[in-house]
Amino acid sequence: MAKQVFVSQEGFEKMQAEFEYLKTVKREEVKAAIKKAREYGDLSENSEYDEAKNEQVEVETRIAELEESLKHVVIIDDKNIKTDVVSFGSRVKVASGDTETEYTIVGSTESDPFTGKISDESPIGKGLLGMRLGEEKVIETPRGNVTVQVIGISR
Repeated sequence: MAKQVFVSQEGFEKMQAEFEYLKTVKREEVKAAIKKAREYGDLSENSEYDEAKNEQVEVETRIAELEESLKHVVIIDDKNIKTDVVSFGSRVKVASGDTETEYTIVGSTESDPFTGKISDESPIGKGLLGMRLGEEKVIETPRGNVTVQVIGISR
């Protein structure tokens, strides 16, 4: 059985939009670039053709990845997110030393550490799952152990 892909409604809509864009718009742009590059003649020394073909591979690979993910997507309803324990979809505020950080626990497809969205499969995300308000824990990360205390949980 394939792995389920957990996403928020927003994440699902972004995946669908990217999938449709790649299938309809980007695929046609790449076809046009390949056609134009072929018109330049000798394909053996045609860098535009090579570039367009490489882009085609990237686009087709991403389409296949999204198609597979969309087949196994599970949308997490915000109403089902608990606020007494850190779970998928939770916004959790943690203290580590003198620093406070807020994370949203999301699936790997929605992960964006620069905006505070961390994967439930990442060391910090995995470590936070199941923690309760006020609980403190040492989480092992690639950069060393980090002690965190949950100081807030919300949806």
